[in-house]
Amino acid sequence: MAGAKLVERGARTVRLTAIGEDFVAKARQVLLGIDELEDLMRASQGPFAGRFRLGVIPTVAPYLLPDTISALTKRFPEIDLELRESVTKSLVADLLESRLDAAIVALPISEPALREFALFQEDFVLVRSCNDDDKPVPSPDMLKTMRLLLLEEGHCFRDQALSFCEITKTQPRQLMEGSSLSTLVQMVGAGMGVTLIPEMAVALETRNAKVSVATFDAPKPNRTIGMVWRNTKGAGF
Repeated sequence: MAGAKLVERGARTVRLTAIGEDFVAKARQVLLGIDELEDLMRASQGPFAGRFRLGVIPTVAPYLLPDTISALTKRFPEIDLELRESVTKSLVADLLESRLDAAIVALPISEPALREFALFQEDFVLVRSCNDDDKPVPSPDMLKTMRLLLLEEGHCFRDQALSFCEITKTQPRQLMEGSSLSTLVQMVGAGMGVTLIPEMAVALETRNAKVSVATFDAPKPNRTIGMVWRNTKGAGF
C-alpha cells in the first residue's frame, strides 16, 4: 500500500479515496482492538478498578449522579471514574467508537453491538402554574391544545413527551423549547405553558419555582432507565 493515495484535495475540500476509506475502516478496527486490550488489562486488576468512562443523558445526570458517584467511589476506591454528559445519540456513537465504556440512558436502544440492562422505571409528571393547581389533570388530548414546553431536538425525553401527547413531528404546532429541564420549569413558573419532567427531577427543579406538580392517571407516561455497553467479553461487566 506504499505510495497509495488516501485523500483527494480540491480547491476547498479534502475527500477520502476508496483506498482511504478502507484504510480508515481498518484503522478504526485496530484502535478498537487496542481499546479492548486495555479493557482486559483493566479487568485483570479487579472487577471495578482502573479507568471507567461513563456517559449519562442530561435528564438523568444532575439527579442520579451525586449520590451514585459518592457510593460508587466509596465502595470501589480503585476506580478512576470519567464522566460525560450528552444526548443519547452522541453517547451511543461514543460507545461504538470505544470512547466510553458504558452509558446510562433511556431504554431501549436496540443497537445489536450493545448490551442493555434495565436499572429502574420512573413516571413523568406534569408541571404547571400554581394557579392551575385545583384544575383536573389534562389528558393527552387536552395537552395537544395547551402550550407545551419541550427540550430541544436531540433529547430522547422530548420524543417521549411528544409520544405521550400523541403529537407527531409532522403536525403543524407551535412548541416552545428549552435547553434543560431547569429552564422548562422556570418558563412554566413565568406563565409560559406546561411541561413534563421525570419524577427524579421534581425535588431539585421545583423547589424554587412557582409551579405545581400533578401526576397523570393510568396509564402513566414513563421511561425505563438502564445501562448499555459494548457487547464484548472485555467490557469489564
